[in-house]
Amino acid sequence: MTRSEQYGHVWPARISAVGLLLLALALASELYAASGTAAAEENPPNVVILFADDLGYGDLGSYGHPYIRTPHLDQLATEGQRWTDFYVAAPVCSPSRGALLTGRLPIRTGLYGEAMRVYFPNDPGGMPAVEVTLAEALQDRGYRTGMFGKWHLGDAPDAWPTRHGFDEWLGLPYSNDMNWVDELTIDELIALQAAGNMQALGASLAGRAAKYADPKPDYWNEPLFHSRVEANGYADRLIEQPADQTSLTRRYTEAAIEFMRDAGEAPFFVYLPYTMPHTPLFRSAEFAGRSLGGRYGDVVEELDWSVGQIKQALIEFDVADNTLVIFSSDNGPWLSMQIEGGRAGLLRNGKGTTFEGGMRVPTVFWWPDTLKPGVVSGMGSTLDLFVTIAALSGANASTAVDGIDLSPALFAGEPSPREELAYYRAGTLYAYRKGSWKIHLVVEGSYGIGPEKQVLDEPQLYHLRDDPSERFDVSAQYPDKVAELLEAVAIHSAEVPKLPPEFDRRLNRLSANAHTNTDAK
Repeated sequence: MTRSEQYGHVWPARISAVGLLLLALALASELYAASGTAAAEENPPNVVILFADDLGYGDLGSYGHPYIRTPHLDQLATEGQRWTDFYVAAPVCSPSRGALLTGRLPIRTGLYGEAMRVYFPNDPGGMPAVEVTLAEALQDRGYRTGMFGKWHLGDAPDAWPTRHGFDEWLGLPYSNDMNWVDELTIDELIALQAAGNMQALGASLAGRAAKYADPKPDYWNEPLFHSRVEANGYADRLIEQPADQTSLTRRYTEAAIEFMRDAGEAPFFVYLPYTMPHTPLFRSAEFAGRSLGGRYGDVVEELDWSVGQIKQALIEFDVADNTLVIFSSDNGPWLSMQIEGGRAGLLRNGKGTTFEGGMRVPTVFWWPDTLKPGVVSGMGSTLDLFVTIAALSGANASTAVDGIDLSPALFAGEPSPREELAYYRAGTLYAYRKGSWKIHLVVEGSYGIGPEKQVLDEPQLYHLRDDPSERFDVSAQYPDKVAELLEAVAIHSAEVPKLPPEFDRRLNRLSANAHTNTDAK
């Protein structure tokens, strides 16, 4: 199939002069994209994915923040593409990361929870062994693969990144606030909730707020690990515990650069999922007090520094012209952290929700002299990265069934091929987008910020181009659009199988232990 056939073009037999000009331009675009893809398959491009944690849609200069200075990311956006309608597959960490690495919706892989939103320390399981990751697909294509940062897809060694396609990993196994010192463990908190002791549960959680607001390194006991694949197995070691969180952004960056330097002639894939700006917020001494945007701004500006270092290294290693760099975030901002959290800009709500602020994220693509620069307002998703990168590298993406190749928009200036998007929270479809229209089936806030959960008898409808803040429900004016989107929801739901939730296995284990203890008595 030709690229013209693939993208659905039909050339008429007779056309006007204006039509001839448009035809020539379109054909040139097709040939440009085709030649770029063919060249990439002969000389597979390097790939760098930079993934912030809880960074909001409005937290970068190029996305409208007035005080946080992000010159390196802003330049990346100017030289490359800044996408306005780019999404993650889930509004919280673990399922979002699993979807990026597999190109599959969380309910398809089981990487979600009905009760537990994410993986916690000492959870059973992790990234399922049957799932093929982007790193594994690129390894099979001859890539050197390195990960430097937060994993959050299982903390047992058999679940680590080096067991799922990465040659090397340096980082934390989970979020930077998950191993508290002198606080109740997650199992103890679950036990309080199960016993109905909400007063004690609330008191314990409330006491943590002051520690988030004035973080000290000794409040958390996070482990920093290094793992490498070797001929006879794995070389795993604990570097330090507690990790010096003030140095994490710098250490991840330096390790990634060293990995790229040592890759030799092989193409490389670097996945750099930053620990920040997830709270507690830590930054190096060099960035403390630098930003007009406070401590949160300091942290984001250090991430921007990291992006600049990565870009400069690619230029120095003379590989920038054959490297695709992608910057994005795992979900929206943690608004309940108030000034310690980010901002979703003009979008509604934030992390944990299926409103736009929870799942639409700042995203930039950069590939000098290859990408068509500009602002792209078509839809895209982290689900699409696996398929798109596989198309460029010649890797096998047959398992990444929920992704779409974004190459037409990236390289030929065509509209994005993604036309629909599902918004899942836990294992439930809360909303659905088709074109500029978004329908809400369930609305619910998160982390103490409303609205209360409501399964809607009458769906809400929003036109996101006219109303990106989701302020005006226009379902009464457009019943035909409501019907159209409900039909799309039905088709989608019939096509996607739902696996049992992996994150809830902890509750099953606790329940089994409780029954065992009761039986013993």
